[in-house]
Amino acid sequence: MMTRVENKIRSLLPTLKETYMYLHSHPELSMQEVETARYISKRLKDLGLEVHEGIGGTGVAAILRNGRGPVVMMRADMDALPMKEETGLSYASQWTTLNRTGEMVPVSHMCGHDMHMTWLLGTLEILSETKEDWQGTVVGIFQPGEETAEGSKAMIEGGLSDMIPKPDIILGQHLMQYCAGTVAIRGGQILTAGDSLEVTFFGKGGHGGMPQNAIDPVIMASSAVLRLQTIASREVAPSDQVVITVGSIQAGKVENIIPHEARLKLNVRTTDEKVREKVLEAIRRICEAEALASGASLMPEIKEINSFPLTVNDEGAAELIEGSFRKYFGNKTLKAEPIGASEDFSRFGRAWNVPYVYWFVGGTKKEIYEEALKSGTTGSLPGPHSPHWAPSLLPTLAVGIETMIIAASHWLRQK
Repeated sequence: MMTRVENKIRSLLPTLKETYMYLHSHPELSMQEVETARYISKRLKDLGLEVHEGIGGTGVAAILRNGRGPVVMMRADMDALPMKEETGLSYASQWTTLNRTGEMVPVSHMCGHDMHMTWLLGTLEILSETKEDWQGTVVGIFQPGEETAEGSKAMIEGGLSDMIPKPDIILGQHLMQYCAGTVAIRGGQILTAGDSLEVTFFGKGGHGGMPQNAIDPVIMASSAVLRLQTIASREVAPSDQVVITVGSIQAGKVENIIPHEARLKLNVRTTDEKVREKVLEAIRRICEAEALASGASLMPEIKEINSFPLTVNDEGAAELIEGSFRKYFGNKTLKAEPIGASEDFSRFGRAWNVPYVYWFVGGTKKEIYEEALKSGTTGSLPGPHSPHWAPSLLPTLAVGIETMIIAASHWLRQK
């Protein structure tokens, strides 16, 4: 079957390049992927697939039925990032748009979701043209709002399970800055849980020269920033991975007025659900304790910005897929190490209580990667969320389709 797939991919490469470049140059923010969804839906309908639109907002699902057999669900994310692209590519994004707070921001596909969509479109097209080789059902999910952890939840709550057959396996992949042509996979935990919070401290404003008449929320916030780091160093075992990052502090406008509020935005990464719960509770305790220590009349307000679940690959399914990758790609198949990024992909598996597997596909031009390997600077290569990330289209376009079809072949019955 793979020989036919390889031939199909070669014939599709010009179209795949055009698809990728179009998607790359037409990015849309999370939960605003209206035109992207419209483009995807048209392409899917042109293939003759059963298409469901507007799921959870802009989500799209396509169903390819080919007789009795297991159901394989494949997922790609659609949203882009609010950042300016600096790749210098001829098809680089020039887009700006209003975000949900009314601010005009640049938009670009600097996380590889344009490649993810292209891979899935190509995979569905090839499977639709090779029905004589397999039997079963393939479901393609084009998900909004991955960057904000909203999309998978929105699609599930938007009735996805009533529109598609229950999957037997769920597959997902992500473009990374590994060498182009390589794939990386592992069983078990592969991505962290991620929780972002906004903490508002309430004080009592006053004159900077008469602090005795005020309650300073900046002191509360500053003390909390330092104290929060003791959660990882003093409350969690060294064997448990915890990262707490305060990425934003906002308070006041001028230097001689004590403001009445101070606001922190922080992010937490954990690799164990019990540790996650302990850390989140410790954050609340510390912030409230700082308010009490300052004599504040109100406790801090703690709001969830977003929450990403752990991504833990099914061990058995991952082992099967890894074996097939090694057989096909040889030494270009790598054992993935868990990374600190987070995803909302696993919500689909949790919703149906079915196994899922998530892996990485390399996209850095071979010559660039090998030079960085020699100089020990692979960690500095542009990757997800870098404004300079420009993936090599070849062989990356082909490899991402090959991985999906190879992985799915363990469940799709061979004719």
